[in-house]
Amino acid sequence: MAPNPLGRFGFTIDVTADHLADASAIEGLGFGTLWVNGGQLDRLDRLTDLLAATHTVTVGSAIIPPDVYAATDVARLFTAAETLAPGRLMVGLGTSHRPHALTLMGEYLDALDAVPRERRLLAAFGDRALELARARCAGALPMLFTPALITRAREILGEDRVLAVGLFAVLSSDRHQARALAREPLSFLSTMPSYQRSFARQGFSVDDVDTVSDRLVDTLVACGTASEVAAHAERLLSAGADHVNLQVLGSGDLPTGRTAAALLAEALT
Repeated sequence: MAPNPLGRFGFTIDVTADHLADASAIEGLGFGTLWVNGGQLDRLDRLTDLLAATHTVTVGSAIIPPDVYAATDVARLFTAAETLAPGRLMVGLGTSHRPHALTLMGEYLDALDAVPRERRLLAAFGDRALELARARCAGALPMLFTPALITRAREILGEDRVLAVGLFAVLSSDRHQARALAREPLSFLSTMPSYQRSFARQGFSVDDVDTVSDRLVDTLVACGTASEVAAHAERLLSAGADHVNLQVLGSGDLPTGRTAAALLAEALT
């Protein structure tokens, strides 16, 4: 397997008024990487803020959207991160939503020589994108993958590339509540062509995707106790992933943030 700078498990930080204090506490729980979702990267120095608030943990973007930030912006971010915390930033990149997305991504990577290949990951879902991730990056950063698709992705990437997989989780044993929370992000993602194609490859019907069916939610989202979520994450590692990024969804009195991280850290092996 490839050297894994991410550790086995990561945790997505929700950008709030207290997120930097949360990051420091979550680092202390033993997670290998702290991630920030692309939708919360209103500015790229959110990532250097996290680096400054922590000590040794890897900080990663999941993902930087190339339609929003130019390669020159990412290069400046990486230079600043290397000055502040050498070796700790992992640049997770999305793909364009414009036509000829992979061609555009190749051109974007051409302009990103300032970020070494081993410090960038690509949000790759299909075979061609995974091949690009293998050729031009340290590996791939997909999400919402079944174990079977993880095994397929590993075959394409080979053993010498990193496969980091994102996993939504809801710490609730109330199935109705958990499904309702999971549907909030899935209802948006299921409108995106890259996710629609990925779901189809995993055997979900058009109706599953259009309605965000119970079957789709139950298969792709880890719900239940911390031990049940941990078991789901372990299955992804057993299928060929190097790293699982846990993105905890919650509302009301359900555990999120550092509380959720503490519960999961105790359950994860």
